[in-house]
Amino acid sequence: MTSAELSVIIPTYNRERLLDRALCSVLSQTVRPREIIVVDDGSADATKNLVNGFKNRTEVAIHYFRQVNKGPASARNRGIELASFPVLAFLDSDDHWHRKKIEIQYQQLVSSSQHRISHTGEKWLRRGKHLNQKDIHKPADGHIYESCLRLCCVGMSTVMMNRSLCDEHDLFDEYLRCCEDYDYWLRISASEKFLLIDAPLTIKEGGREDQVSVRYRIGMDRYRIYALVKLLVHGNITTGQQILARDMLVKKCEIYGTGCCKHGRNDEGEIVLALAETAYKRLTDEHLETIKELVRPVPLSEKNLH
Repeated sequence: MTSAELSVIIPTYNRERLLDRALCSVLSQTVRPREIIVVDDGSADATKNLVNGFKNRTEVAIHYFRQVNKGPASARNRGIELASFPVLAFLDSDDHWHRKKIEIQYQQLVSSSQHRISHTGEKWLRRGKHLNQKDIHKPADGHIYESCLRLCCVGMSTVMMNRSLCDEHDLFDEYLRCCEDYDYWLRISASEKFLLIDAPLTIKEGGREDQVSVRYRIGMDRYRIYALVKLLVHGNITTGQQILARDMLVKKCEIYGTGCCKHGRNDEGEIVLALAETAYKRLTDEHLETIKELVRPVPLSEKNLH
């Protein structure tokens, strides 16, 4: 069986059963990666034993690394640091791949002189049942910056990218426990064209209470607001991109701030609405620090995650 010069990075947290399926989907690929890196973000289950069992059943190098729980951004960053090969692919442990994903996507990415990053279509499932995607969620091709402003339009488990992008755009923002992918693809899309493989090569399952998108579903836009302010303060973007980002920042601030006031969170709402009023002026690190406090990661000891 042929292999690709590819490292697959799988962050995981207390998903022993689902991780088994994810690993099987990688090892059953028609073209296999050279290595799989599993970053255990502080699991309390038998994740380590599961991974060790796979090590004994395959010729693909499987590396296991455990860290104290720091969130998915930190786990992915650790995987990137450990990776040995020039192309990276990401797979969340509750998702899995079509058996030809690597074969199709890797070949098209490495043969393209215009692209260093690629994503694919997804098949969405909720409790085993197929979900139809709305048009707004359908992935885009080429210059997707404007699409990335609205929402995270790049599925994490669909991505395959040249490692050089990590050197140029830094890594995932570990301060974010949610929407770290929105922040990252927004930064990259400001200068990179995305190659879309328009086929459902990634199977994404949702609707479980352990998912980050479910745990943080209330107030999720505050993480996107933080990402937009950070982009406007520190991002290397064109004047046209700045205008689009400011427009989106105002829109999200007005919706989120109004919602906060409506539900009795007046202090938070007033901060966000005040930010909307200054969005078209020069934003500074002071504005970023103010909104940063609203997305402060909650220490594990303050949460009932176990």
